[in-house]
Amino acid sequence: MTTREEASALVLRMHECFNTREFDRADDLFAPDFANHPLGATGCDAGKDAWRQVVARFPDMRVVADDILVDGDRVAVRSSITGTTAPDGERPVLIEIFRVADGRFAETWGVTAGPDPRS
Repeated sequence: MTTREEASALVLRMHECFNTREFDRADDLFAPDFANHPLGATGCDAGKDAWRQVVARFPDMRVVADDILVDGDRVAVRSSITGTTAPDGERPVLIEIFRVADGRFAETWGVTAGPDPRS
């Protein structure tokens, strides 16, 4: 079972890696066989490649956890996204669910809600 403190620290470290663009620091956060269901990929490298693509398009993008909920080995995170404001001024919200095993992210599912920043 993952404690709220452990889960929060893991999420905050992941967001710090993204927001500072130090993507290789994320290697210790993800299990070697990490399953990224939205990308249909296994391993940490696919996620880091996706991060690189996103920041190439949105260089000012930052992610901040607003809510972190823990239930056993599952962690649900609602995050605000800045630096990608849509033309109507609304900001998208990222909803992710992680499964944690041995202190690392083992799986993720996610969706971005709200306006599409690309419009």
